[in-house]
Amino acid sequence: MAETKRASWDEYFMAIAREVATRSTCDRKHVGAVIVRERMILTTGYNGSIRGLAHCDDEGHMMEDGHCVRTVHAEANAIVQAARNGVRLEGADIYVTASPCFGCFKLIANAGLRRIVFGEFYRDQRIYKLSELLGIQLNHQPIAEPPSE
Repeated sequence: MAETKRASWDEYFMAIAREVATRSTCDRKHVGAVIVRERMILTTGYNGSIRGLAHCDDEGHMMEDGHCVRTVHAEANAIVQAARNGVRLEGADIYVTASPCFGCFKLIANAGLRRIVFGEFYRDQRIYKLSELLGIQLNHQPIAEPPSE
């Protein structure tokens, strides 16, 4: 009988973040986020348009400085979902398929999240210095490909 390797908690939640990213409505980059406390999922989010407005996939991109600004980022959507549902985030971890931009990093810090686990590094080096100053752990967890059948 072949031995099956059990996924670590970080691998498990990162795989869920990868699946959440499949809901993204901006074809430039699919990003998913999962906020977890004590190994329980509190909220999820993916990058997509403002609630009630057209998606990039339908209307096209709204570009500024090489970035699409039509979408709300995955991390922000996960934090907003918590606010809409009255979920406390203090002390939780966030798993995100790409490292947060500076704006999302600030939201994560102010929401009281204690750890950011990200799949790929994306764009903003400032998060390294500020996370150290704030005592927020940054962990790179490369996203494993799903097992082939």
